[in-house]
Amino acid sequence: MRLEAQKHAPVYEALEKFRKQRIVPFDVPGHKRGRGNPELRELLGEKCVSIDVNSMKQLDNLCHPMSVIKEAEELAAEAFGADHCFFMVGGTTSAVQSMVLTACRAGDKIILPRNVHKSVINALVLCGAIPVYVNPEVDKKLGISLGMELPELERAIRENPDAVCVLVNNPTYYGICSDLRGIVKLAHEHNMLVLVDEAHGTHLYFGKDLPVNAMEAGADMASVSMHKSGGSLTQSSLLLVNKTVNWEYVSQIINLTQTTSASYLLLSSLDISRRNLALRGEESFAKVREMAEYARAEINSVGGYYAYGAEMINKKSIFDFDVTKLSIYTRDIGLAGIEVYDLLRDEYDIQIEFGDIANILAYISIGDRIQDIERLVGALADIKRLYSKDPSQMMVTEYIAPQVLVSPQKAFYSDKTAVPLEKTAGKICGEFVMCYPPGIPILAPGELITAQIIEYILYAKEKGCSMQGTQDPYMNYLQVFEQ
Repeated sequence: MRLEAQKHAPVYEALEKFRKQRIVPFDVPGHKRGRGNPELRELLGEKCVSIDVNSMKQLDNLCHPMSVIKEAEELAAEAFGADHCFFMVGGTTSAVQSMVLTACRAGDKIILPRNVHKSVINALVLCGAIPVYVNPEVDKKLGISLGMELPELERAIRENPDAVCVLVNNPTYYGICSDLRGIVKLAHEHNMLVLVDEAHGTHLYFGKDLPVNAMEAGADMASVSMHKSGGSLTQSSLLLVNKTVNWEYVSQIINLTQTTSASYLLLSSLDISRRNLALRGEESFAKVREMAEYARAEINSVGGYYAYGAEMINKKSIFDFDVTKLSIYTRDIGLAGIEVYDLLRDEYDIQIEFGDIANILAYISIGDRIQDIERLVGALADIKRLYSKDPSQMMVTEYIAPQVLVSPQKAFYSDKTAVPLEKTAGKICGEFVMCYPPGIPILAPGELITAQIIEYILYAKEKGCSMQGTQDPYMNYLQVFEQ
């Protein structure tokens, strides 16, 4: 990596030059540098609204970059070890969907774990590809699905030799990593592309002694959430492409759905954050790792909680573990993760990333401080002392692997009927049901609804999980597929 070149931020530098020119705007956006919307200017500040501008010659165009955006994307590709990089302003959702739409056409098979983000299955709805799920092993205590094991992938490939690609999470929301190098080798031996959802893996490209990243492992494409652990603005992301994929075709796929009015606030934040990570990422993520390990040790010393880490590695279902992830099992103190999440926010003014039925995730990144970690540890100790209950009354938390009966596209676009949730057992789901975050569907279109799944949904609702995906905002009814 050329460190001298990485000191530049072409989009940011072009915006700064533009801002000093005092150009009179007769283009969009209509707020005209904030003058037409004083409350917006007051909220965001003069500098921010002054660079919320439209594409123009000196600022390039994201749909067809030829100058400063092109240069910024080339610097990002170099920093991340990719052949090509696309700046994405629709979040990693748009990057993931662009990967799938690039690799798959209607009727194509894609091999993937079922614990994927909803954006993956949404892409299958759009393109008509057929999912072949490699249901990962489940940790029955923690209630989370683990990594994709090579023997299971090999079996799926043997049974579906016509599949066009394999998609894998690196890491999962909880920090679990699969054998990415082994997956790439196996898939490539069978002429299949490897797509990697690295929404939670930006730091893997810059931190030392962390799990392997997608580009280093030889994957063909990877979606990277710069705004999560990389420090850019929310909704900004990267799509990385290796030389095994035609990047010009990927560009056409992206432009099917990406906005033609890209936010320069998002683009410049990607540019500045890439520069920051290229120059200081190794040092920054060493501190993140240190803070996470400190927090893990302190929380485990409280008792009752289990902040899990590298001790889980078995080189099979947990090939590696991202130790920057502070995932904490709460069920042994008699509280669901979502209950601890609510208590931290409502009673202690601490906002963590998410809580599910049995776990919480406190996201630690380059902006955290050790005093914040200590406050979190103290609050968790307090919650255990004041609010703990008998865990024997709690529901078993095991992740439920669904059964796919109809393709997601067919079920989603079919005629459907609204049926009371409690009466849907044995029917085929026609919509999504999920807790968000993390956005992994409990049910997706085309999957069998079982009594066990209904019980799980009702329990999640009772505990206060944010339930999304259904037409009925209260999730009292589900849309079921009419055969």
